[in-house]
Amino acid sequence: MIACKITNVKQFMNKFLAGDDFDSFLLEQASISTYNTFTIDGRENKAFYTSEEWEDPEIRPYEFTAWKKIRPVCFDLIKGRRTPTAFHFVLHLIPTYAASILEKGDTSVTADQVKAFVLNIKYDGAGLTLITGTAFHTFLMDKTPDELWDKAVWQFLDKKEIAYELA
Repeated sequence: MIACKITNVKQFMNKFLAGDDFDSFLLEQASISTYNTFTIDGRENKAFYTSEEWEDPEIRPYEFTAWKKIRPVCFDLIKGRRTPTAFHFVLHLIPTYAASILEKGDTSVTADQVKAFVLNIKYDGAGLTLITGTAFHTFLMDKTPDELWDKAVWQFLDKKEIAYELA
């Protein structure tokens, strides 16, 4: 697990909310505090879909909503003249990318053992921090996936030209 302090918040928010830089993620949950506190549960709502749609992986491929689908809603809640007092997003890397993260290291952990590669994005009114995490389906002694995910996030931030420093 690493924590990165974003040094150019305006640039980051533009990439996060107005660009497609984070479209390889799913939203688990979000909390946005402006004139109200808005909470979003990123789990897909079974009652919304027909039973055929619910079972169709083309329509609903993941448990959580794709960031690119929910991004405009979050953008509408945040945009305006006044900065939010706080927000917190919990994102998961789309599961199909897990194998490519794991194959970059010497580990026996497989993609089906990884529940999620997680990216927490927290703003507290003073600064914006990204915190990585890894969730597994069972306890594993091997911490290599955590290290690989941390490295992948650093590479992602560098590639997207997002300025940060380790917190």
